[in-house]
Amino acid sequence: MTNMARIGVVGLGNWGSALAKIWIEDGHTVSGWTIEHDVYKSLMEESINHKYLPGYDLSGLQPTMEINDILENCELIIMALPSSVIISVFDKMVDNLRPSHVIVDLAKGLAPESEDYELISQVLENKLSKAGKNNPVVVMTGPTIAPEVAKGVLTNALVACHDKSVAERVSERLSTGTLVLTPAVDPIGAELWGAYKNTVALACGLVDGLRDSIGGDNLKAALVLAGYSEGIFLLEKMGAGGRTAFGPAGIGDLYVTSTSPRSRNRSLGEKLASGMPLDAALAEMHMVAEGVRATKSFLDYSNKIDVEAPFLSSLWSLLEGELEVEDAVRKMVESYRS
Repeated sequence: MTNMARIGVVGLGNWGSALAKIWIEDGHTVSGWTIEHDVYKSLMEESINHKYLPGYDLSGLQPTMEINDILENCELIIMALPSSVIISVFDKMVDNLRPSHVIVDLAKGLAPESEDYELISQVLENKLSKAGKNNPVVVMTGPTIAPEVAKGVLTNALVACHDKSVAERVSERLSTGTLVLTPAVDPIGAELWGAYKNTVALACGLVDGLRDSIGGDNLKAALVLAGYSEGIFLLEKMGAGGRTAFGPAGIGDLYVTSTSPRSRNRSLGEKLASGMPLDAALAEMHMVAEGVRATKSFLDYSNKIDVEAPFLSSLWSLLEGELEVEDAVRKMVESYRS
């Protein structure tokens, strides 16, 4: 049992909770931090996260609402937080990090409020550097629907770090019988694709909301193709390695997020196409759908570097209420780059 790790999961949404469950079952010691009192209470009293992962036993998880408990007791720090809050939480942790801590970033994409269009992992690295620390930051991403991971469905994901030996070590420690982690050295590409795929999933959800009119599998395939080809073009200009598009972080994640009934971004698109306003659709979801923010941030970046992104701009026009759903879908299909 020498390979057992002390893992701290920062953020107990459905993804953080699902990972905590399978790591506990694999024999690791797992602590979990949440800011939500109702989540903490249900875990303490019943060992179940009723809000985000109902129906799954999380016995063995050590929940806490004190972030320093995680830092004192764990070596692998899993940042399982939405992109909108991960940086503010990390700010509270950085001064107390020890040299042995390894940061695993599950949030993906361009950092909120970043004028330099930095990725979240790059912001975390910069904050570490300013604090005089050199802890490695690893990006974990791939085709992972959380309840399936919790259920034990065989799943492949990517762990990427500039230092290949760190990626290999983390993939070895955190892989389980049902979670196969592949090490990689393109964290920028992994993170970009991990965020970008949410825009395509949002578009595919529109098709499901249009199933009584123009929606169907042909249309969904056309949207996947249009969005994916625009992603290959744009993300390489943002620093993604070419091969990453064809692995778990690229086409793998994009496929599952665009097609799974459990995908939040696909569900959001379906609500929008059924006529629900964006604010009302978002208000109905207690789990964060990242696709709206991703669409805006990638479109802003494409404008900054003067690259046309017709798929993203059509999707954003729909989200802003400037285009009707069927018009937006047609423009996205027509945007395909061969």
